[in-house]
Amino acid sequence: MVRITETEKIEVVTLIDNYTDVLLSSFEKIKRSPHYRNGEIVPPLVAEHGLSLLIKVFANGKAHSILFDAGWSKTGIIHNLNQMEINLREIEGVVLSHGHMDHWGGLAGILGLISLPIPVVVHPDVFLSQRFLVLDNGEKIRFPILKEEIFATTCARIIKNSVPYLIADGLILISGEIERKVAFEKGISNAYVEREGKIEPDLMLDDQGLIIYLNNKGLVIITGCAHSGIINTIKYAQKLTGIDSVYAVIGGFHLGGPKFEPVISPTLTELTQIKPEVICPMHCTGFKAIMEIAKSMPNQLLINSVGSTLVLDSGR
Repeated sequence: MVRITETEKIEVVTLIDNYTDVLLSSFEKIKRSPHYRNGEIVPPLVAEHGLSLLIKVFANGKAHSILFDAGWSKTGIIHNLNQMEINLREIEGVVLSHGHMDHWGGLAGILGLISLPIPVVVHPDVFLSQRFLVLDNGEKIRFPILKEEIFATTCARIIKNSVPYLIADGLILISGEIERKVAFEKGISNAYVEREGKIEPDLMLDDQGLIIYLNNKGLVIITGCAHSGIINTIKYAQKLTGIDSVYAVIGGFHLGGPKFEPVISPTLTELTQIKPEVICPMHCTGFKAIMEIAKSMPNQLLINSVGSTLVLDSGR
């Protein structure tokens, strides 16, 4: 069991997600980035099929900021950071959820703008060189490769880690490899990887999430794509910390597309039993899954958009 330090407040700023909508309203728990400044409309934030979150945690009068993933394109995240007037100096570390291109595409550009040494925590498999999908017609679709050498000219300090790992003064726990015990969460069935000349199913062991304990509330679980399964991820977070109460589930749940839509129903059954007070689906969760969440958990659902800031406070 890992002892995680309690957090008083959490802010999750969406730098990249699949959706943008300037007409969404702000609420107590989620604030929208204004589309005007000094009475003038500003250039729009951009969305893309990817995810990047700036995670801020607050405790004992101190704040820590961690970048979780970096979107797909080289330009999207940098454009949005500039438009949102976020200072890169506040980022003290980077975590990659896994090695797919829509989570690290903008990373090299971001690191190139940071002048101080910064840790980048990754599972060793994010650098796998032969990952691909096999379509129903037999065609192979290869994934872009994240090459470790691109970091050599930056201030990044790569930390390769596959086990639970605490950062931000013990306020954020990186899950490491997630146990797979839920029968209906089987991953991407047509994903493969070549290791040492042998082709094998890609179990995406590099998939990992962030776990934070919000004082008086419970666990806050943040995922990139949840390729391990969102329920597996939640249950593993509970096991790691010894804390059963789940306050919020945030991020990509990978329930989009015909191969994963059959998993929506059992996933929602489990989520309703876990009873998070906040659920904020993003990225690869998929429109149909979000609609089903809206039906079954309307009071818990928060609709995300690029530029939104999710505010979770232990005192509210």
